[in-house]
Amino acid sequence: MAREPVEIFEQLCDSTREVVMLRSLEGLLDWDERTQLPPAGGEYRADQVAYVAGLVHQKQTAPEVGEWLDELADSPLAADSTSDHGSTIRLLKRDYEKKTCLPQSLVEELARTSVLGQQVWASARRENDFSSFQPILEKTVTLKRQESAAHGSSETPYDPLLDDYEPGESTKNIARVLGELRDALVPLVQAISESSFSPDVSLLERDYPVAAQESFGRLAAEAIGFDFQAGRLDVSIHPFCAGLGPGDVRLTTRYDPNKFNDAFFSILHEAGHGIYDQGLPRQHYGLPLGKDVSMGIHESQSRLWENLVGRSRAFWEHFFPQAQTVFPTALGDVNGDNFYSAINDVRPSLIRVDADEVTYNLHILIRFELELALIEDQLQVADLPDAWNEKYQHYLGIDPPTDTEGVLQDIHWGAGLFGYFPTYALGNLYASQFFAQAEKDLGDLSADFRRGEFSRLREWLNENIHQHGRRYTPAELAERITGAPLTHEALLGHLTDKYSAIYGF
Repeated sequence: MAREPVEIFEQLCDSTREVVMLRSLEGLLDWDERTQLPPAGGEYRADQVAYVAGLVHQKQTAPEVGEWLDELADSPLAADSTSDHGSTIRLLKRDYEKKTCLPQSLVEELARTSVLGQQVWASARRENDFSSFQPILEKTVTLKRQESAAHGSSETPYDPLLDDYEPGESTKNIARVLGELRDALVPLVQAISESSFSPDVSLLERDYPVAAQESFGRLAAEAIGFDFQAGRLDVSIHPFCAGLGPGDVRLTTRYDPNKFNDAFFSILHEAGHGIYDQGLPRQHYGLPLGKDVSMGIHESQSRLWENLVGRSRAFWEHFFPQAQTVFPTALGDVNGDNFYSAINDVRPSLIRVDADEVTYNLHILIRFELELALIEDQLQVADLPDAWNEKYQHYLGIDPPTDTEGVLQDIHWGAGLFGYFPTYALGNLYASQFFAQAEKDLGDLSADFRRGEFSRLREWLNENIHQHGRRYTPAELAERITGAPLTHEALLGHLTDKYSAIYGF
């Protein structure tokens, strides 16, 4: 006796929720590895993660899942592809077709190598020893090429890897968009460099006790809307946000007692990610409509709160008096204008996560070009440090003195996250478009920020972005919200207006 489509749909959803629960356990293992795991536990943790990844893959690619999707494809539930039922069926079918391309043995080896790669990277970074990282990075690149090949032909082997993070995007389009952004940024960077004004950044390198940094960062994260009843803040080598389930979103940062910017803005950044995760519709958790649409859109939320809000003058008109109270020794003799210009200082720098708004995307261009060359077999891992240094000289006019400050600074390649880096630049572009549209819809938000009020913006983001989950592609979402495709114009307009005022040109 044939079953009703609703019954099949519920069985499909139950299976998918079980997979997501397993993935949340995998995420918890990853969070623990990066915050709590003793060094001697690394090898067994890799086996644990590989086991869970294999189990997830088995359940994701089970033949009955394909049968359920086939039965539902022509059912009334799938008739409207943007309805709750139709979107869920469409997106689960897309996921199923991608996952069934991959052999389980490859999935498990990728997971195992990712864990080991992060551990080797952490040691290599600490010891400034790229040679110790090279063998496992070579293995990772080989595995990622195998993963790409398993998906079948594409214009470039980078496309399937990019699609994991930015569904529907192509390497060709990313290269075009980032190229246009680069060309637009060059004269702006030049104008800033020729300005006679130079912010006093030394005031950000005074004594900022770590405990005070943590409490002030938590205060700001809570003010913009991160719910600490449903999340927490910890320390890791590389800041990140892990959404492990409804009511469990975890942020990390790192502290330097003589660098205010490092922890504070990374907390705002990760809190932006966390607000997105906390804003996803709980009733759809475990299904596509309860998941973020892409890393580019996710990054737009973190960069929006970090830069468009957190580095704005209005934000600090509210928070600077509080900062002076929390850090009396460091900021007691500093006026708000000098502090504002210091946190918005623009100059070429070595470290991506510390880069200013203007030059940040050049850091992303470097990584995108290098990892594309690695995946396309146009660059060997052994040559990566020299290639990295050459690009930093070309794009930013600086030479990394060590690999720790150069090619070893990011965790992503150790974790096997090829295709991820371009989403950072996409996030900056989307963030500016979304913020400009929010101000069109809500009016000037500066008055809100001066009062320490951020709920109108947060609710607008929740309504227009978070609550849709994966219903629309990133490109569709941007068109739906702003009426325009992805473009560099909003970002360039924001940067030009802000920094011409600061630097006087």
